[in-house]
Amino acid sequence: MTYRQTTDFLLYDWLAVDSLRDRPRFADHSRETFDSVLDTCEKIARDKFAPFNRAADTEEPWFDGEKVHLPESSHAAARAYAESGMLAAAQDYEIGGMQLPCVVEMAANSFFSKAGIGIGGGGMLTSGNANLLMAHGSATQKEVFAQNEFAGRWYGTMCLSEPQAGSSLSDVATRATPDGDDFEADPLGPRYRLRGNKMWISNGEHELTENIVHLVLAKIPGPDGKPIPGTKGISLFIVPKKLVDTDGQLTGERNDVALAGLNHKLGYRGIPNTLLNFGEGKYPVRGASGAIGYLVGRAGDGLRCMFHMMNEARIAVGLGATMLGYAGYEASLDYARNRPQGRPTGFGGKDATQPQVPIIRHADVKRMLLAQKSYCEGALALELYCARLVDELHTGAQDAAAEAGLLLEMLTPIAKSWPSEWCLEANSLAIQVLGGYGYTRDFPVEQYWRDNRLNMIHEGTHGIQALDLLGRKVVMDGGRGFALLAARINTTIESALATPELAEHANALAGTLKALGHATRAAWANGNPEEALANATPYLQAFGHTVIAWIWLDVGLCAQAKLAVGGDGDALNGKLAAMRYFFRYELPRVPAWLKVVETRDATCRNMDEAWF
Repeated sequence: MTYRQTTDFLLYDWLAVDSLRDRPRFADHSRETFDSVLDTCEKIARDKFAPFNRAADTEEPWFDGEKVHLPESSHAAARAYAESGMLAAAQDYEIGGMQLPCVVEMAANSFFSKAGIGIGGGGMLTSGNANLLMAHGSATQKEVFAQNEFAGRWYGTMCLSEPQAGSSLSDVATRATPDGDDFEADPLGPRYRLRGNKMWISNGEHELTENIVHLVLAKIPGPDGKPIPGTKGISLFIVPKKLVDTDGQLTGERNDVALAGLNHKLGYRGIPNTLLNFGEGKYPVRGASGAIGYLVGRAGDGLRCMFHMMNEARIAVGLGATMLGYAGYEASLDYARNRPQGRPTGFGGKDATQPQVPIIRHADVKRMLLAQKSYCEGALALELYCARLVDELHTGAQDAAAEAGLLLEMLTPIAKSWPSEWCLEANSLAIQVLGGYGYTRDFPVEQYWRDNRLNMIHEGTHGIQALDLLGRKVVMDGGRGFALLAARINTTIESALATPELAEHANALAGTLKALGHATRAAWANGNPEEALANATPYLQAFGHTVIAWIWLDVGLCAQAKLAVGGDGDALNGKLAAMRYFFRYELPRVPAWLKVVETRDATCRNMDEAWF
């Protein structure tokens, strides 16, 4: 089954995306329009991204003191992506959007991630930036900034981290002060001057578009004129690279945003990653230093606004990790089918007179390929399920929308972290399948691994996702989100118990879910956060494996039903084999992870730093 066939199966057979056409927002669409979007994106990805993926890795961005240079192929890919309309795919017709369901939009974007995730300018950041402004910006900010981003005329960034404050946003040192006595009268929003530094800013400087819209977190002064400590004073600002008027036209003035340097990365090399200085005086604007920024939403509400983009980005990161894993799986599968080596071992040993066989016939190679298939297809199903929840959140009935929102809260840490860890493992296995060739640049699998290694770090590290899950998500509202997720899992278990081919796996998942609930309660038994959270990462791993097992069981139900009525036997049996692999090789890992959680094991917490 090709990747496109897998995507179609998940969209139309498993998630029943066709049913969304009954909703007013999507009523103009049909299976044909959905397929047309997928066909177009698949073609653009094949023609404009895939052929240049290696060039984007080897021809890194460089800075001449004034401009950041990228290969022409990156410019062409960015233009093709903007012209496809995908930056505004889910937006209203009135602003140039297609009103696509989020789940179709995500499936379409997956082709670009698989073909060349480090090329084309990072549309995910631009659409995420604009989506945030549509949710929290003023009418003018939506019209001037968001709509120009959706059109591909400008690109966007998110500026959170600083050299001294990565995930610790309470330590943000960038400051914003009102720009003059009339600062609240600016039609683009309350106007401030920003001063500070931001680190790890993807696409922070380039010439792909005529302007860059930075969304910047900075602290405003309190009533006493001093910065408000902690996160309460953090506000969000639009800081354009070049100043614009209320018609969205460039004024000819450069804002006081300067590139301090490029970060040279292990992977994702085609996207400039920058250190930016705001307000250092390199580009004084309107007679003073300080970058001009426009407040988004209310003062002090910056984190709440920014999390709109961060949560969207976390699911997008999970999809990117998934597709890098999938690209490696396809490459290693093709290699295994065509690489002759070794001979079958019979009772009499190997017969050297017989011809060599393709390595895919060896059981251990099949094991590595099955592992990759189970990781990548399971992760893809999870990401599309989360996107389907977004559609339910925005277009479903009130009760269904509320449940979808709660499930998204629970699943977002998994949607980001699980593919980042296990599709990276898939890339490692792809290298292993190729043997010595795997770590040479003659084959693409080493690049996929390097690109994927970033995903466990950006948009919230693995440890941050683990603390969020165990420290907040599973205990919020008295555990209501956990209970809802468990109910969904139990519904799948009940259906699978009635299907003889799946009953074994249903029972295994039921036992794992029960153990997960017990470990969750045990972790918080004495109410001590330090003890409960010391083993948050093993909890994240156990929780993630439980969720993916549920996803696979649900997909397995769909595959088994289609097989019973004469569906594509090879494709469907492949899905069922990957499901069996996950249950028999992966789910048994969960008890070991949960053991240290439920006992609140102190090994790591009590390790004295001097002992290292």
